[in-house]
This record gives sequence, C-alpha cells and structure tokens, in this order.
Amino acid sequence: MTLNIIRKNIFFKPDPKRVLARYFNLSVERSSKVVNRVLSMSREQQADTLNQVLRNFSKRHRSVVSILEKNYKRTQSLLHGMNIRDTDISYKQKLLIGSYFTMEYSIEAAAFFNPSVVEAIDQTQLRDGEKRIILSFRATGEGHVSSIVFRSAVIDNDLNIKQDTAGALLEKPKVIKSHRYQKDDFVNKLLQMHYPEEHVLDIIRNKLTDTFTYEELRRYVIEMQRENELSLDGITLMNQIMWLASSHYEMTYSLDTSISERVIFPISDTEQRGIEDARFVRFIDEKDRVTYYATYTAYDGFTILPKLLSTKDFIHFKVLPINGKIANKGAALFPRKINGRYAMLCRVDGENNYIAFSDNINNWQQDITLLTGPEYPWEFIQLGNCGSPIETDKGWLLLTHSVGPMREYTISAILLDLEDPTKIIGKLKEPLLYPNAEEREGYVPNVVYSCGQIVHNGHLIIPYAMSDYASTYATIELEELLTALIES
Repeated sequence: MTLNIIRKNIFFKPDPKRVLARYFNLSVERSSKVVNRVLSMSREQQADTLNQVLRNFSKRHRSVVSILEKNYKRTQSLLHGMNIRDTDISYKQKLLIGSYFTMEYSIEAAAFFNPSVVEAIDQTQLRDGEKRIILSFRATGEGHVSSIVFRSAVIDNDLNIKQDTAGALLEKPKVIKSHRYQKDDFVNKLLQMHYPEEHVLDIIRNKLTDTFTYEELRRYVIEMQRENELSLDGITLMNQIMWLASSHYEMTYSLDTSISERVIFPISDTEQRGIEDARFVRFIDEKDRVTYYATYTAYDGFTILPKLLSTKDFIHFKVLPINGKIANKGAALFPRKINGRYAMLCRVDGENNYIAFSDNINNWQQDITLLTGPEYPWEFIQLGNCGSPIETDKGWLLLTHSVGPMREYTISAILLDLEDPTKIIGKLKEPLLYPNAEEREGYVPNVVYSCGQIVHNGHLIIPYAMSDYASTYATIELEELLTALIES
C-alpha cells in the first residue's frame, strides 16, 4: 500500500548571524601575558579600545557590559596569582580585560537539525484550524558543539507552518545548582561510570550524608582529598564525583526574552562537547497537569550522559541525569503514565528498540523489554525511535528510524497496544520516508531523522532533519497511516 505522505516546501536552515558571547578560555601563561599587555596600554589606548568594543558589539548582545563583567570575574583567581588586587583596576579596565576573554560563537552556523515539536502553552489569538507550536532543534556551530534552540510558530488549517520572527539577541540562562542529592542514588550512578577501589568507596560512603547539596558535596570532596592519601584512581574518582554533581542544575531565562532567544548551551562539565537530540513531549499527569519533558544526551568528549529536562513554561528548566539500565542515547518518554508507571522507549545496545517502566521518572533500575529488532533490509544496521509515541484511539503511534545499506537512514512507523505497549499490533513493511535527491546531500549524507511529531487537523506533522544540515517537515493523514499499520 502506497501512503500519501506530503513533503512541505518549508525549510528551517542554519543562520550564522545568530551569535552568543561566551568565555574565551586561554592557558594560565597566555592569560597572564594578555592581562599584562592590557594594563601596560596607555589610558588613551585603553579608552579607545573599549569604546570600539562597545560600539561594535553592543547591538549584537542584550547587555554586552554585563557579559564583559562576568568574564572579567572569571580571571580574578589569575589576577590574585599575579599579585594584582581587584581594587588596583578601574571599572573600565575590568571591562577591557573581560573583552579579551570573550568570544562570539555562532550557535547554528554549521547545522540546524533533529527537530521535535510540541503544542505551545499559549493558544490564544488564533484563527479556526490554527495551533501554536514550539519547535526545538539541535544547533551546531564551530567545533561541532551542539546546543538546544527553539522556534515558535503557528500551523494553519492547511498544515503550513508559519514561523514567528526569530529574536536577534540570544541569551544563555542563569544557572542555579540547588539540587538536593540522595546518597544511594548518587553512589549507584557513580558506580555505573567507574567502580573504585573498595577502601575509596568506603571513604565516600562514610563521608556522604543521606542527602546533600552541591556546595556540601564540594566540601566533602575537599575533605576527602585532604584527609586521605589517594591513588591516581582515587583522585580520578573525586573528579568524577564533581563531574556527576554538575549535571544536576536549574536554569532560568529573563522574562523579556522571546523563546527563540533562549539557548540551552552546554553548561556543566558533562556537556562541554555538546547537547544532542532533545526529544520533547507534552506530559499530562494524573491530575491533568502539564509538564514539558525532554530527554537528551550530554557529551564531554569521552562519555555520554543521558539527561532529563523539564519545564512548565520554557522559562525555568530543571535538569537531572537519567539513572539505571536505560542510560544510553535516544530515550523517549511516553506522554502519560501507563498503569500507574512512567514508560520510556530506549535503545540500550545501539541496535534494537526497547521499552522500560519506572515509578520514578529519572531512575530506571527495573528490567527492560525488547520491543523490536532489525527485520527488513532497510533496518539491518540499527533501529531507534523518532521521539515520544503519540496516543491515538487505535494505539500508540511510534515513528522509528532505521539504518540500512550505505548507512542510509529512513523513517517508518509501528503501532503499540494502548494498555500494554510492549505488544506491537502493527508495523509498516516499507519506510514512510527515504531521503530524496534534495535531502541526501549534507554534513552527514543520506539521513532523515526526527525527534518528535504532533497531530493537527487529523494529520500527523513530521518535522525532520535532512542529512544533519537543515530541517523540513512532512504530513500524512492520520487515519490513512493507522489503517496501513493495522492492515500490515
């Protein structure tokens, strides 16, 4: 049965003009030389150089002065080592020093891909047949560092997506490390990463209290290092403790930012090489309260750490690591509990689709169930999900991605039982989407990939990436797709 899937001629492309100001990290030796050079300038040179910086960059950032102040403060320990007191430097000299430790970063210059979509909170001031939506994307810039970015849009009665104008002044959030850790959960997660020497593990267990904050943990680590002669393995473990702790945090954006100006840029040590493939879902709990969750993968250059992002308003976000057996790339949360438990799609072996259940949204210690493995030629390399499943009256509709010959990615669909989603009740025998001639050229050729869909006016709306460079979307009548799945 040939399905009538329609590719829309609307594209979401990278824009190199969208820049963040971030800290420019230099070695201690080079930083000292830079500070000395700045302070050795004449007063006139200092004033002229600072004025030029402000003239060239004040319109490119919401408050370039506060950015320069913040980056100057990051050099203060260096200044103390140079026997330079904070009171020895004028305010304008501080701003000038800060400018030398600031760089612009074009967050989406290289790629704008792997989209997901959810219904927006605000559905006012719309015409009949319209819906306001929030699209998320993986944006990639210099060095292939990825971040999460957003676009607000309206999808009309004819299934056309009309983007709101993207804001020009990007903003990173204020970060708050206010999480209270549970000792047992924290140690279990640590053991998944690194099993230490037994006496070092005893030291950790004896030092940690049943619950603790980030600041308390930092004090415990300093005390453990001071009170014990640790081997290289023990020192490595102390670093990993703080590395793991830094993955719990909250972040808040200013109320006067538009959603397209809010950038979730790598913040903690666990994320320094990027944030990948956020799968957003609008989750409704037993009391009909709505929370937006997203699973994503943090990467520090060596280790991946799956995380769970949550928000009610896309202004304040909480971040937690995902613990347990599903802790791998590509997890996707169901939009409600099933039989009183959270349900999560996952791929623990890099090859097959699995499903897991838990009483706790970020602890997944229970057994996982194999859902489906490669069956057709276009699936022989691996399977994965394309985001959270969508609840229909016929079952849970789940889009999947597959990899076949020539590492070609395709998108297909399966249907899961509503009450027992471990049961597959329908599966397409042909992919919904192959990369076509226009879509197969890009940073990673022959890839179509989605992180989440939505239903609108009886149609499934499928935003998807084209060869890891740009994004677009396709539509298909929902009943037609469900009929094909049931009859397959």
